[in-house]
Amino acid sequence: MHVPDVSVVVIVYNDAERLSTAVQSVLDQTLHGVEVVIVDDCSKDRSFAVAQELEAAHPGKVRAFRLPENSGGCGAPRNHGIAQATGTYVMFLDSDDVLERNACRNMLDAAERTGSDLVSGMCVRVHLENRWGKTTEWYPWIYSRTRTLESITEFPDLLVYDTLSTNKCYRRSFLLEQGLQFPVGIHYEDLLFSAQAYVAARRITLIPNHVYFWNVIEKAAAKSISNRRHEIANFVHRMEIHRRVDELLASKGHTDIKSAKDAKFLKHDLVLHLRDLPLLGDAYRQEFARLANGYLAGIDPAAYDNVTHLQAICAYLLGKEDWDNLLPAADAMTNKGRLSSPLAERDGRIYWCAQHIDDPDDTEARRILDVTGDGFHTTPLSSLQLGNRLTSYEDDGRGTVTLSGAVVNPLGRIRPDTELTASLEFRARRQIGVRSFSFPVATVRHAGDTIEWSGSADIGGTVRPLGIIDAVWDVRLRLNAGRDRVTTRVSVGGVDLESASRLRVRPRLTRLVSDRFEPEVTKKGNLSYVLTAEGAAAVRTQTLINNAIHGKAAGLVKRGLRKALRTRRNMGSGEQKVKLYHEVFSKLPVKKGTVVFESHMGKQYSDSPKAIYEEMVRQGVPFEAIWSYAGKPTGFPKEATLVRRWSWPYLRALAQAEFWVDNQGFPLALAKRPGTTYIQTWHGSALKRMGFHEPRTKAQGRAGQDRFQAAVDRFDHFLIRSEHDTRTLAKAFRLRDEVLLRTGYPRNDALVEAHRSEAQSGERVRGPLAAELGIDPEKKVLLYAPTFRANADGTVEGFEFPFDVEEFADRLGDRFTLLVRTHYLNSVSLPPSVAGRVLDVSRHHDITPLLALADGLITDYSSVMFDYAVLDRPMVFFAYDYEKYATDIRGTYFDLKEKAPGPVVATADELLQVLSAFEEADAKYAEARQRFLTEFGEYDRGDAARQIVEKFFTRSGK
Repeated sequence: MHVPDVSVVVIVYNDAERLSTAVQSVLDQTLHGVEVVIVDDCSKDRSFAVAQELEAAHPGKVRAFRLPENSGGCGAPRNHGIAQATGTYVMFLDSDDVLERNACRNMLDAAERTGSDLVSGMCVRVHLENRWGKTTEWYPWIYSRTRTLESITEFPDLLVYDTLSTNKCYRRSFLLEQGLQFPVGIHYEDLLFSAQAYVAARRITLIPNHVYFWNVIEKAAAKSISNRRHEIANFVHRMEIHRRVDELLASKGHTDIKSAKDAKFLKHDLVLHLRDLPLLGDAYRQEFARLANGYLAGIDPAAYDNVTHLQAICAYLLGKEDWDNLLPAADAMTNKGRLSSPLAERDGRIYWCAQHIDDPDDTEARRILDVTGDGFHTTPLSSLQLGNRLTSYEDDGRGTVTLSGAVVNPLGRIRPDTELTASLEFRARRQIGVRSFSFPVATVRHAGDTIEWSGSADIGGTVRPLGIIDAVWDVRLRLNAGRDRVTTRVSVGGVDLESASRLRVRPRLTRLVSDRFEPEVTKKGNLSYVLTAEGAAAVRTQTLINNAIHGKAAGLVKRGLRKALRTRRNMGSGEQKVKLYHEVFSKLPVKKGTVVFESHMGKQYSDSPKAIYEEMVRQGVPFEAIWSYAGKPTGFPKEATLVRRWSWPYLRALAQAEFWVDNQGFPLALAKRPGTTYIQTWHGSALKRMGFHEPRTKAQGRAGQDRFQAAVDRFDHFLIRSEHDTRTLAKAFRLRDEVLLRTGYPRNDALVEAHRSEAQSGERVRGPLAAELGIDPEKKVLLYAPTFRANADGTVEGFEFPFDVEEFADRLGDRFTLLVRTHYLNSVSLPPSVAGRVLDVSRHHDITPLLALADGLITDYSSVMFDYAVLDRPMVFFAYDYEKYATDIRGTYFDLKEKAPGPVVATADELLQVLSAFEEADAKYAEARQRFLTEFGEYDRGDAARQIVEKFFTRSGK
């Protein structure tokens, strides 16, 4: 008898409708040696009958089994499937999901090639309700490349983050030898089974392929087990599974994995339940605290250093059962960026709350509750998302509501003598035109830590929804505090809306479908209203509509309506814009003398595009300049035409431009016309591997690589500043030699001139920027410019200092002013105690004036090192995570430690010691700086912008 290569165990419970689709995804696999083992968990619907029909239709390929009684979870049916499987390998599939067509083949090939016990591929969450076809890759950074592990200790993040059992292929003999089975009678069985498999596997292979499509329905009538977080039993099961995993790791001595898992528990598992706390009662909260705190007592204290401020704060306050401060913190986690606490200040530091920080016996309070780095005390009030908690809700049973609430007043920043006014706004979530109605708030007053307000709104007589298409309306409070304008959402908190009336409304289209506004709590805990039906006529119409939409006659109408809505919606979609760009705008004539400039995808007016533009203005070149901007056009030249990136004017400008000039890349989907010349200035020489040298690009597959190749093939000219760029960037982008312009970077012309003037005169001229920043002329200026930093999963948060800026200010602040300039995708907040000695200059988009101002540069791996070398001034390399950086999957083109034109230090103490002996480092590394400049900046001669303008934009050049 032929042994199947892979047995796919498909489990089902009361899912007859979707079972066939799941099974068909296995039968359609490109690997033919696959069998399907269906295990029905004693369903009450036709699931087992469907399974039997599939077995009859595919003899030898499908086998169906049924458990004698329902097990209440996934463990028992999967265990039965393992026992019945005959394949060399085993995979698991839920009846509401599907396998990617090549999943079995790709996983089998990897297992056979490497001899691994376990192969894991990428899972993709498919959001079925999303009208745009949204999909989300499950921890894609884990699967950025193919890799084989001899032990889970080589890559602990795999066990910590990817706890699914369904995106994996297991050697069946491995499962049987190790006695691996899912726990029965307890939820979250995947966490324990996956941990056991990871720990036991003699070899594990990860592949960058999609293998499993996890279908997600957010608004399902019956919530899945893991989504019923309001049930305390759910949390009981989660805690028990975590304890068992911890016991497993302890028994194997995997303490490092345990610490990483603890951090994930704080930032994920605990957060899922904390978000629901503001909406749940006291009895639930008390039991939740008892269960959680028992587990938190065993958490590795180091785990708190690897989570966000709010996550650590919530865990700490939960341990104290301080509900008054915990619930606002949980609300702030649910509504990212919301400040829901009045804060407290001690000794120049800012804390989440005043409680606990003055307790001499609580040594952790100040460390965990410190939020100085979040910048709440310095951010303009109008830019803060202040918490606004509903304190009472009343209605008259007809159409008028009276709402009262309290807006957080952080650190008393809204002073008692500030004039206050406010209005309530009811705004349609789906905007068909501008659909909002405002009501003045009768009472607004100072109340210590909050601003209390109360007002009535005649919704029934004033708010006129269209009906049907604007069914959800959100509530906001607009607060005017002197010159500050603050807009807040209204969070429901503990106010009970169960007894609230449905308010009568008069939709403009028809009252035959909806005639009432019903208050509702959103997923994030905020107040909204939903159009519903209550009147007899409306209810009858709703019933008729519900019946009709499932009939045959409705098919044509629904298809026509969908097409009309899709056409209207797609007019503003990226896909439609790209289509019109190619089919309409690109047929228009090219406008001679038109140049579209862009820097860092429209985020800045800076860099070499700025230098070229200003040189053209300086030479009086006749041309039409069009600058692209993203966000707000602040700081862009008023003389130029400004177009928002991805707007219709932007697309038309690109289609008709004679020249494109940018430093990063115009949208990849837009083809360049033959009559357009693309000058790519780029934005820095490379230390990290780029383009086709980068493993992530190689892992994209042929289609992804072809798209990338088409994008870089648009470059007609590519600026380089050394032959290092030729060997690295040019080869990484597969550029022909005739495309390369050996001019240097226009942005560095100013630095070359600054160095030349200084060498000739012997004087340092700081210029107006020093005065603008208020820098003491007696102090030297150091610029700290680290490279871009992201989390392991690719997300971007505020920049965390790798050294203590307060210690720097205390030890060296009398000699130096430190300028901090993070990458434009990062942000930073400084403690108030360093004011005047450490300055955040990250909002200065153009870094060139900052480089010219600085007497010395502190960086890590940023390409700014290559530009600063032009000035021949001291550089210090604070490479505190060099081994991780140099050996990650991208790799580097050279060893920084060998070529660095300045000291490379690994600790904060070493950094401060080197800076203390600043002049010694200057003299010691003079020759190294010259070698560095010769190798990496040989074409930076100070005339790059002039060369470009004369070559392309003046009559003599053209």
